[in-house]
Amino acid sequence: MSQVRLSQSLVIVLGQLLAEPDQWRYGYDLSNATAVPPGTLYPLLVRLADAGWLVAKWEERGEGGRPPRHLYRLTASGRREARDVIVRATKRGWAIGLRPREA
Repeated sequence: MSQVRLSQSLVIVLGQLLAEPDQWRYGYDLSNATAVPPGTLYPLLVRLADAGWLVAKWEERGEGGRPPRHLYRLTASGRREARDVIVRATKRGWAIGLRPREA
């Protein structure tokens, strides 16, 4: 976890990604689902991708002329690391703060 500092925002974002680990998620969706502000979220996503916890890709095409979005998903090692972070946070008594994803 050398490039990723344990924080409440990290725990909340990882919890949300673990809730549906096979789903590609985009930043705006994650920000809405977690209430982590974009100014905190996007640098965190970059650090997670740089650490190998996330894989990132561009959406193939935007619907209705919308620009393509950057999508994120946990890697296999990212899932292991995320579970470890959740366990550590729970032991510290931190709230995981998962909000159900809206359809």
